[in-house]
Amino acid sequence: MRRPLSVHDAALRVVQRLRQHGHQAFWAGGSVRDMLLGREPTDIDVATDAVPDTIISLFTRTRKVGAKFGVVMVRQGPHWIETATFRSDLDYRDGRHPEKVVFTTAEEDAQRRDFTINGLFYDPIDKQVIDYVGGRKDLEAGIIRAIGDPARRFAEDHLRMLRAVRFSARLGFPIESETAAAIREQAEHISRISPERIHEELERMLDHPARAEAVRQIAELGVLAHLWPNRYWPPDRVADSIRVLGHLPEKAGFVLSMAALLNEYPPAAVLQVARDLRCSNQQGERIAWLIEHVDDLHHAEVLCLPAMKMLIANEGFEDLLELHKAICLARGLPLEGNEIARQRKASIPPEEVAPPPFVTGDDLIAAGLEPGPRFREILDRLYDEQLDNQLTSRDQAIERMRALLSGSEPEAEHGGPCRNPSVEDSP
Repeated sequence: MRRPLSVHDAALRVVQRLRQHGHQAFWAGGSVRDMLLGREPTDIDVATDAVPDTIISLFTRTRKVGAKFGVVMVRQGPHWIETATFRSDLDYRDGRHPEKVVFTTAEEDAQRRDFTINGLFYDPIDKQVIDYVGGRKDLEAGIIRAIGDPARRFAEDHLRMLRAVRFSARLGFPIESETAAAIREQAEHISRISPERIHEELERMLDHPARAEAVRQIAELGVLAHLWPNRYWPPDRVADSIRVLGHLPEKAGFVLSMAALLNEYPPAAVLQVARDLRCSNQQGERIAWLIEHVDDLHHAEVLCLPAMKMLIANEGFEDLLELHKAICLARGLPLEGNEIARQRKASIPPEEVAPPPFVTGDDLIAAGLEPGPRFREILDRLYDEQLDNQLTSRDQAIERMRALLSGSEPEAEHGGPCRNPSVEDSP
């Protein structure tokens, strides 16, 4: 059985075919950096002097993704290889995209890139690194340095300020002093970048185990305060968020990490931040739910059974445990509540966590009650008592419903309903 074509072999094929037709072609950018660091690249880009129409004519399966910028996707086996014409970028008027590009040489193409460690080329046929920008030296020294004038690089594309921090945190490389100074000087301009791109870059930072270091750097460089409107980041809040992020598990995802970052924000403000960053509704609601309910675990021992079950039933419960643990560790608080919550979850049979309700809205309508506040109140009361094991059958629940409707119901065995509406209404 023939092994699948690797991304390495796919990118090599693209270079070989371009070379066979008289063109320069190299591997470029991050894949070269990762290869020199001994890391297996997940994708490999090709840079060439062939123009887009020529690239398209030389390969059977292609897709234009940025032909005006000289970028064509070339299909080789299961892989799409980004293949770009050497270019220079002109007139960055919006702080992100060039107004015009001109096709040029490999050396000039390297000069327009962001950081020296990303400006390297590699010839996979001759097995030779091509370095026009001093990237190999900076890679060996472990430094993030802008190519050429740092102020110009960041003025061209403000998003590069976040990218500098992401590379620095992930690789453990400090940002070179002039490059860092240029970031501080232009930090406020990050607000000119679309929220979608800021979200994308922030998600890449927070999805990585170096998330706390990344946030420390964007705060120290003055960028954090400009990522969304109406920001409020006093130093003690920044320090707390960094400590909490540092205690998250390595594989913490974006939602949990954002909850750690914003853990002292009120839920309504969290939802607004999520909207400002163009998070999905689901992401925003999950982040807010975590922050709204993390304090519940401080009192897990006395939390009533229905409320405990509804927390457990939420798909964010494991993240809630991790957020609570990280906050406790960051602030030197006892972990007793976290341990009790885990024990209580283990003690409840899974089928009892979120069972189908014995009584539904259809039953209330059949009994003559129209939808409204009382309607919701009775459904909530009945389901709470079911979760509290006071109601153990549908017949018993129907009888209880009739008593509630008639106003002759007895007091609940454990002092009435135990419900936080925001728990039930959360995703």
